[in-house]
Amino acid sequence: MNLETILGSMAILGGVGLTFGVLIAVAHRRLAVWEDPRLDVVADMLPGTNCGACGLGGCRAFAEATIKGDIEPAKCTTMGQEERQEVAQFLGVEAGEAVALVARLLCAGGSDVAPRKADYFGVESCGAAVAVGGGGKACAWGCVGLADCAVVCDFDAIYMNDVDLPVVDLENCTACGDCVDACPLDLFVIMPVEHHLLVQCRCLLEGDAATDVCAVACNACERCVVDAAPGLIEMQSGLAVVDYDKIDLAEPAAIARCPTASIVWVEGAQFSLERETAESMVA
Repeated sequence: MNLETILGSMAILGGVGLTFGVLIAVAHRRLAVWEDPRLDVVADMLPGTNCGACGLGGCRAFAEATIKGDIEPAKCTTMGQEERQEVAQFLGVEAGEAVALVARLLCAGGSDVAPRKADYFGVESCGAAVAVGGGGKACAWGCVGLADCAVVCDFDAIYMNDVDLPVVDLENCTACGDCVDACPLDLFVIMPVEHHLLVQCRCLLEGDAATDVCAVACNACERCVVDAAPGLIEMQSGLAVVDYDKIDLAEPAAIARCPTASIVWVEGAQFSLERETAESMVA
């Protein structure tokens, strides 16, 4: 191969490379998506947990929505009030009102008050136990107690107490909803901390049939319905159900005559590390 051929090949390759380089540069210039320079700043101000409690895909998505004005900084329940104000001041917007949310369990049937009908041997998972034999508890609607909710919680906000009920740490809970998704019996809900009235039962049996499978089950006596503000509580399929659209009418008097303590007035953590005796709960 002579020098002329080599030089010709190099010229062709150089020309092709230059052409494609120009095309790429033009395409980049024409197709580039402009990004607000404030985005990185706001994203760095957020907690970076990507918990999804705000309803968006992560902290960067939240930053984008905040900059556009689609969501208020206060909708980030993981940030403290000072952090929310900092974001609001940087963007020149109102921080908004923060409503503290927390995960609550719709069951109080720990191992001390809810007997088992069968022993489960297998993978330590609520989902597996429910799939095999309904969970093994006499109450088919009750918490299985194998801690799927605690395992999926990335914020160390859930731990199991001495009667196999999950205790939610209000300080660490971001209301992300992972526990809601993990529970095979749909016993977790996300609600405002200020909603104090809670029915800790999902059992659809009534009377003695309910209390035979769990001492703290709702027995459909309807005393709470009578004692609560009109329309606040109603019975559905033998179970007391709170209308949270009327929660402002709630008072502790609604739970005063409940014979099983299935409806409670919760302030702070729902359960404690050490459970009260079953006798004291229903006294």
